[in-house]
Amino acid sequence: MKKPPKFLKEYFWDIDFEALDYENYPRYTIERIFEYGDKRAINWMLRNFSRSQIIYALQKSRGLSGKSANFWALILNCKKEEVKCLNMSFQEIQKQFWPY
Repeated sequence: MKKPPKFLKEYFWDIDFEALDYENYPRYTIERIFEYGDKRAINWMLRNFSRSQIIYALQKSRGLSGKSANFWALILNCKKEEVKCLNMSFQEIQKQFWPY
C-alpha cells in the first residue's frame, strides 16, 4: 500500500490518515479532493488516478455539494444528468434532512 503525501492530510481530518489506502478506495479520495482540494491536491489526483476513475467518482458521488459537482461536471465535460448528486430527486431527498 502506497502512503499518500503528507500535504493531503488536511483533507482527511476525520480518519486515520496513515491508514488511508487511496489505491483501494479511489472514489473516497477523489471525492474529498473534489470538495476540499487545492491546486496541489488536484494535480496529485490527476497524476494518481485515471480519467475514468475520476469521472466515475463524480458520477456516483452523493456527498459533493451542488457547487462542487457542477464545477467538476463542467471541467470534466460530464453530462449533469449523469452526476447523481445533481439529479433533482437526490436534491429533494437531501432537503428533507437539511432544508436550507
